[in-house]
Amino acid sequence: MFDKLNAVEARYDELMQLVSDPAVQSEPAEYRKHAKALADIQSLVERFRAYKGVLTEVGQTQELLDSSEGDMRDLAEQELALLHERRDALLAEIKLLLVPKDPNDEKNVILEIRAGTGGDEAGLFGADLFRMYSRFAEHQGWRIEVLSISETGVGGLKEVIAVIEGRRVYSQLKYESGVHRVQRIPSTEASGRIHTSTATVAVLPEAEEVDVQIDAKDLRIDTFCSSGPGGQSVNTTYSAVRVTHLPTNIVVSQQDEKSQIKNKAKAMKVLRSRLYELEMKKQQDAIAKDRRSQVGTGERSEKIRTYNFPQNRITDHRINFTTHQLTAVLDGDLSELVEQVVTHFQSEKLKQAQEVSAEP
Repeated sequence: MFDKLNAVEARYDELMQLVSDPAVQSEPAEYRKHAKALADIQSLVERFRAYKGVLTEVGQTQELLDSSEGDMRDLAEQELALLHERRDALLAEIKLLLVPKDPNDEKNVILEIRAGTGGDEAGLFGADLFRMYSRFAEHQGWRIEVLSISETGVGGLKEVIAVIEGRRVYSQLKYESGVHRVQRIPSTEASGRIHTSTATVAVLPEAEEVDVQIDAKDLRIDTFCSSGPGGQSVNTTYSAVRVTHLPTNIVVSQQDEKSQIKNKAKAMKVLRSRLYELEMKKQQDAIAKDRRSQVGTGERSEKIRTYNFPQNRITDHRINFTTHQLTAVLDGDLSELVEQVVTHFQSEKLKQAQEVSAEP
């Protein structure tokens, strides 16, 4: 491990020289390539250097402890204990940073939310979830664009598809996929009974054309007049587009734009991401068939989280984490919850990596 860390540190110094070279700075594409490579390893190198600094302090403090008596010795023992804690914490962080990165972490995402069981209440909960993720995106400085939306008659959402763009969006939202359950008294419930409803969330890494090759002969493209709630005609031109990928039977419809070309472009963006996710799942199943985490895989078919309104409680069932800040979370304060989930799954990846390295 330390041979690898030394090599990464050497590469870091090399990249620092390159991005400081006027010749490289005069070539934007070359500069961006080196700057990105530098950013990718910066955190690891910073922690490795901090770790080496702590080791030096440990050695110096140990020498002081060996040559001291009385109060000075007690102080040296306390300082040494703190340094050991810092050393162990840095080593744990370094091991996590050495786990191979998900190549999709830097990607934007396609967010899909659909009402599940529970009738109108499920649609209202879907709207709450979309508002939650929209507010979280705003807090993070991300940009969110609705690609398509289907509303219910009571202010809920049957379905919404949106793209979220920003720095490392997928790395923070990728574990949000799954069935989200709500327990509360619906506004339409006269007797005050608590109902249980669900909504599904899917977070797909946005796929570029270079990620997914789609053959035109595999597509069936239909056009139709877009319509609003209750069958109300939005326009009388055939601007709405339905794209069917024949090999997989995946269907994507778009009608938000008045332009058929724009609707087709949006539909193709969603289709590429769904096909990309499908291919990723095949690869992950093949690689990790015998190494599934006991706490779940994060697939959308699993119930991952419960939002209990009477107790102001949110529980993530995959990691047994509970917070009583439901109101704040639904208002977009997702940071603690996301951090807990990401840290857990990173630890699981580290365990799996150590198991693989230990195999003969």
